[in-house]
Amino acid sequence: MKITIVYDNRSCREELRPDWGFSALVEANERTILFDTGASGPILLGNMEALGIDPSSIEEIFISHAHYDHMGGLKDLLEVSPARVILPGSCSPPRGADVLKVEGPLEIHGGIFSTGVIGGIEQSLVIETGHGLVVIVGCSHPGVDAILKSAARFGVVKGLVGGLHGFRDLEKLKGLELICPTHCTMHISEIRSLYPDKYVEGGAGRVIEVGPKTGTDPISPNIGRYSAWRYL
Repeated sequence: MKITIVYDNRSCREELRPDWGFSALVEANERTILFDTGASGPILLGNMEALGIDPSSIEEIFISHAHYDHMGGLKDLLEVSPARVILPGSCSPPRGADVLKVEGPLEIHGGIFSTGVIGGIEQSLVIETGHGLVVIVGCSHPGVDAILKSAARFGVVKGLVGGLHGFRDLEKLKGLELICPTHCTMHISEIRSLYPDKYVEGGAGRVIEVGPKTGTDPISPNIGRYSAWRYL
């Protein structure tokens, strides 16, 4: 599995434009899915171009919730991509798009799941990696606890990527092996301090990979040797 952060409040590559919002390209289980679309179509498409991502290669667009900073780029993206849109049931579908509306927990493809819409607000994407589940979240408005509990019906959660909003019960993250807080997360410095060996800095351009454990040093300077988790 490979996650490329396309849109975030910060950028870790100077050719990418930071902006308030979130989007990440997920390549997993022979599928290419864009999680959320940020706030601005031009910024989203510009960052995709800089990253060498062809919009027409995106098979599905997974929208976590209806806030502008997560689906503001959807209209512009659909003009250049024929992707199916996976929406929470409460979202209005874009005109003319191929849409899958989600209510409860759902296996979208083999090893790719939605938590279902939690609290009537937000869904999260869950990926089986062969090394446990990775959960990708938009803003975690329903609460990180509720999201992780819903995801755990599909297996053991090992990784968490995305916006965590004001979540502060950080002990609940202890069982994870990878934590990449982005976008709206308020307590990033505390997460970094508490979990230095699990923490991965977010930002547009960050690439996170999950693969088989090897005996070579991983790319990450702070995630241990023989780890399955790597990032650029």
